Amino acid sequence: MTDDLAHELALLREFGYTHLDMRAQGEVRTAPANDGGGDDWDELEREALACTKCRLAKTRTQVVYGVGNPKADLMFIGEAPGRDEDIQGQPFVGRAGALLTDIIKAMKLTRDDVYIANVIKCRPPDNRNPEPDELVACRPFIRRQIDIIKPKVIVTLGRFALQSLLEKGFSITAVRGSWLDFNGIKVMPTYHPAYLLRNPSAKKDVWQDMKKVMTELGIS
Repeated sequence: MTDDLAHELALLREFGYTHLDMRAQGEVRTAPANDGGGDDWDELEREALACTKCRLAKTRTQVVYGVGNPKADLMFIGEAPGRDEDIQGQPFVGRAGALLTDIIKAMKLTRDDVYIANVIKCRPPDNRNPEPDELVACRPFIRRQIDIIKPKVIVTLGRFALQSLLEKGFSITAVRGSWLDFNGIKVMPTYHPAYLLRNPSAKKDVWQDMKKVMTELGIS
């Protein structure tokens, strides 16, 4: 058994699997990677990369726009880039990102099948929480990304992603695992992977949430 396979099997056990069905699965419907909304998508990315609307523009290394399939059915939205993301220019590439990748694999998908972004496109210094005015300044970007991608389901990761997107003071512990709505798109709030690194027992809660997402998307 390879190290990668052993790692994935261990993760699946943590998520509550007791057996694996090795029969061929139905194909998951995902659009091929392409340019999403064409000129609109390219223009939005150029605008984000040049943005100086808030103080974070002065301290960032790179704008972290997003990554994945711009016509995906499933979109993951997190809070803000961390140190690794700021350096590499991609969301969720540190330890929390590795765990998110494992969760996506457990859902029988890859990072190329989904789209991953943050409500804040630049790293707050020292990974502090985003300030309210920073969330307001950056909110148009994530909303326009959603408008172009048109996902069937959005998974918000953590409190700030949920509250900023829906502009309501939800408690993540109160609404986690319950379907919400954003402009007709189903939203599943769940814990941020960074929280799972500190609280591994919560992985089972997140997996229950992801099973609801899989059912909604027809992933068997």
